[in-house]
Amino acid sequence: MDLTLIVVLVIVLALFFDFTNGFHDTANAMATPIATGALRPKTAVALAAVLNLVGAFLSTEVARTISAGLIKEGTDGIQISPEIIFAGLTGAVIWNMVTWLYGLPSSSSHALFGGLIGAAIVGFGFMAIDYSVLLSKVILPAIIAPLIAGLVAFTATKVAYKLTRRYDGRPDGRGGFRRGQVFSSSLVALAHGTNDAQKTMGVITLTLIAGGFQAAGTGPEFWVILACALAIAVGTYTGGWRIIRTMGSGLTAVKPAQGFAAETSTAAAILASSHLGFALSTTQVASGSVIGSGLGRKGSSVHWRTAGKVGLGWLFTLPASGAVGAIAALVAHLGPIGIIIDAVVATGFIVGIFLWARRNPVDSRNAISDVDAAGGVIKQKKVRRKNGARVKT
Repeated sequence: MDLTLIVVLVIVLALFFDFTNGFHDTANAMATPIATGALRPKTAVALAAVLNLVGAFLSTEVARTISAGLIKEGTDGIQISPEIIFAGLTGAVIWNMVTWLYGLPSSSSHALFGGLIGAAIVGFGFMAIDYSVLLSKVILPAIIAPLIAGLVAFTATKVAYKLTRRYDGRPDGRGGFRRGQVFSSSLVALAHGTNDAQKTMGVITLTLIAGGFQAAGTGPEFWVILACALAIAVGTYTGGWRIIRTMGSGLTAVKPAQGFAAETSTAAAILASSHLGFALSTTQVASGSVIGSGLGRKGSSVHWRTAGKVGLGWLFTLPASGAVGAIAALVAHLGPIGIIIDAVVATGFIVGIFLWARRNPVDSRNAISDVDAAGGVIKQKKVRRKNGARVKT
């Protein structure tokens, strides 16, 4: 098969992955402002789409981590081929589509990393991966960033409620947080664009370098940045209502002050990570923030069983997408016929998923609630009065 044709196939598949990344992560930015009434659902996703588009142009550090770091290549490493990248993307896209069909919160970032790692190991062995980069810029940030974001959100929520305590029946001033959420959620959407869109930029750049169309060690070209920005923006605008419905169960009780604290903490963590070139899962960071804000608000508690289910979803994403990527790489080793088989099977699978999903359509009209995946682990304690005294139940 002609090398140029393979490169084109990889770029098309990468942009489709970017699209799925957009509708997977819409709720990260716009869940709580929709839940609190700060923004209407369609207005929120439109705003998120525009800001994802803008954010994609602000930094390329994460793209460089993927295109020149995670997989060893060049004179001291391997000569990765577009076929292997195609196989890795196949694993990421198939896992994203499966989780979308069932409305499961998952990390598109880890799906991408898993697919690429699985394909590279099948193609070149375990030494093809730079484990120091994997550990320092993927695994450790995935563990540390949500914890830091959660701690910041916990502190910010405590401070917010302390400063706006109600005295002698006077207004507490917390209504201002609802207006503030328009800003804070917009900042999360902008931050999401600076991190997640770049992952696809890095994959396309890696493909162009592997195909000899771009010099090794260089960053993404402008047309790559533009294409990825548009793809993730369009994906974000679709809303990802099927996933939002699952993620939003029981979270409409999240208050504006909590939402504002969670969103600002999420945005700060993502923007800092993008600057340092850390390829974060924005879903995990947002989850940590909302859990922290739930712990920080008096009268709320964390439903740890639900939190555990979310954690298991993250745990399985990397190996599951890696396994699919590895299988696709084995088929790709058959030569041109293997690439054709991978492309046909992947296309058929994607079309089949969409057709199956039409049997039970979900959109902004019938989604239960539009709140973040992490918010699903927050439940409010009821407060009743007994002889004039407040009693928790």
